[in-house]
Amino acid sequence: MKKLRIGIQGITAAFHDIAAQNYFNSTPIETIKFRDFSQLSEAVANKQVDYAVMAIENTIGGSILPNYAFIQEYGLAVLGEEYLKISMQLMALQGETLDTIQEVISHSMALRQCADFLRDYPEWKISEANDTAESARYISENRLEGVAAIAGSLAASTYGLEIISSNIETNKQNYTRFLVLGKNGENHIDECDKASIRMVLAHEPGALSRSLHVLDEYRLNLTKIQSVPILGKPYEYAIHFDVEFADHHVFKAAMTQIVRLTNECKVMGIYKKGKTPVVV
Repeated sequence: MKKLRIGIQGITAAFHDIAAQNYFNSTPIETIKFRDFSQLSEAVANKQVDYAVMAIENTIGGSILPNYAFIQEYGLAVLGEEYLKISMQLMALQGETLDTIQEVISHSMALRQCADFLRDYPEWKISEANDTAESARYISENRLEGVAAIAGSLAASTYGLEIISSNIETNKQNYTRFLVLGKNGENHIDECDKASIRMVLAHEPGALSRSLHVLDEYRLNLTKIQSVPILGKPYEYAIHFDVEFADHHVFKAAMTQIVRLTNECKVMGIYKKGKTPVVV
């Protein structure tokens, strides 16, 4: 069977890599690595990859707003989603301890998610990197003494580092939601129960509430709503929202009503909802 080419941001053992492996767990895949989300989005649009896996929100850091813009800019379709529990580990070369560390490097989101832990070590220099796993690889390949990375446990084992402090994320209910993106909507509609929509409203009182009332009228479950700046139009925003539904025909009827109430309205994708985290 031919392997699917799945684009991810980051390198082997990055959280994007893990999310891709989890989502396509029964399908042979080859992960194609990209340095940033812009390159990843462009690769999907140009069909350099079959699909992409892209983080869109985190329960601590919130929404990743530029990624909404990339999905719109490159005309990508949302085909699925994957939720991943994020546990952060502090790792360094063998023999390092908390007392020998002088610098910590990681992705800005990871640093933010571990802010409380890092606050206890004000003497450490904090440096941002493009990716969590890349930080671990950089330390390993350059044999950097006194430098630690924040990444997942798979990165430690992959790049031969030692975990010197475990589960350092501030909030233990730390999850990231990833979207599976393609160039065209290819899902079997009858099997889908979730949709992502983008709309632009008129600047008038009640414009948003009228659209949201339609969701209530058709009993659609609103699971996410996010305003995103429209590039080139200062202080104008698009509204992105996700809804769950039990009947596609009901969803379609609701969208017919919402289209009439908006200046622009686009269904970004209709897909099967992912397994949401169970808080324990």
